[in-house]
Amino acid sequence: MKTLYTLVLLLLVPVPLWAENAPAPVEPAAQETPAVGPIAAADVVLDELMFLRRPVVVFADSPADPTFIRQMQLIERDLPALDQRDVVVIVDTDPAAKSAIRQKLRPRGFSLVLMEKDLKPVIRKPLPWDVREIVAAIDKFPLRRQEMLERQPSGR
Repeated sequence: MKTLYTLVLLLLVPVPLWAENAPAPVEPAAQETPAVGPIAAADVVLDELMFLRRPVVVFADSPADPTFIRQMQLIERDLPALDQRDVVVIVDTDPAAKSAIRQKLRPRGFSLVLMEKDLKPVIRKPLPWDVREIVAAIDKFPLRRQEMLERQPSGR
């Protein structure tokens, strides 16, 4: 019996040594695309964003609206956090132009609208939100939770 234990021990000892000498798995290079700034609503076709990007739309009646200016300052502070969540920031400050996004979402005055990747509006806010609040809200969206689980199945 002692010989059997010795034989098993001798067979298992080289395994960790082989693992140390094995080449490390090659991971694909991280995609480092710079965070994109706000895009005008007139330049966006919503259907092209479906299941690719998560629109965050900022509406105002004028680009000089102090609430709009404040919101854009808050967003520009942390664009990489939004980019990490596949967010595209869309701005519409011209109610007279009647963009497709404005017609779909029908805002009144200043409005911040968070949309899911399926282009359904999830949250509407009448006041500016910090990126930290936007990110926390997005992380609770069902599709975002699914994305996080696919990236880290262990839940950590």
